[in-house]
Amino acid sequence: MTIFRHEQAYRSPAAMGRLQTTAITICGAGALGANITENLARMGYGNLRVIDFDRIEEHNLATQPYYKADIGGFKAKVLANSLYRAIGTKVQAETKALTDQNVGALLQGANLVIDAFDNQRSRQILTDYGAAQNQACLHAGLAADYGEVIWNPHYRVPQEVPGDVCDYPLARNLVMLTVAIACEVVTQFVLDGVAIDRTITLKDLNIQPLVL
Repeated sequence: MTIFRHEQAYRSPAAMGRLQTTAITICGAGALGANITENLARMGYGNLRVIDFDRIEEHNLATQPYYKADIGGFKAKVLANSLYRAIGTKVQAETKALTDQNVGALLQGANLVIDAFDNQRSRQILTDYGAAQNQACLHAGLAADYGEVIWNPHYRVPQEVPGDVCDYPLARNLVMLTVAIACEVVTQFVLDGVAIDRTITLKDLNIQPLVL
């Protein structure tokens, strides 16, 4: 537990045991998903799976934990390899597109699912699956100056945005702030069973409970 000594001092050894064994599947390995995966692994979560069939492109490097040498590689595999080299955590990588037909198989065994996809169709599949299977599912999303971390019962899938899905404004600080909030919301759920929804705005550094 030497790697996680500071986290353990804060959380407690019993809490770290829960983090180590809780099975979490992160859907998407982009700006939110990759950083959430890395953050959870470095917090001491030891049973992680990441799903993403995209490959790394140059424009990903500013907001995602990849390097120039990684360009062209599968995001999920590169991320898993990087975390194993860094801290010895084995992350299961799935380089498959999530569909209505394989969602059950890909999410099998997950105590918690984190939706960090960047497209409406995949988010809808996870939302529907979470409702039908009573699967704990946390949705993390970004739009311009706004971030949200919302559990499935209160989540509404956003409308599809026309144009290039990669052509949008995005500040790294909003990414990292939303990642930190998401990981703490996940940890509160894992340790205390409390499901909290949050909204974030960057320019005023405002973090609030979701107003229904």
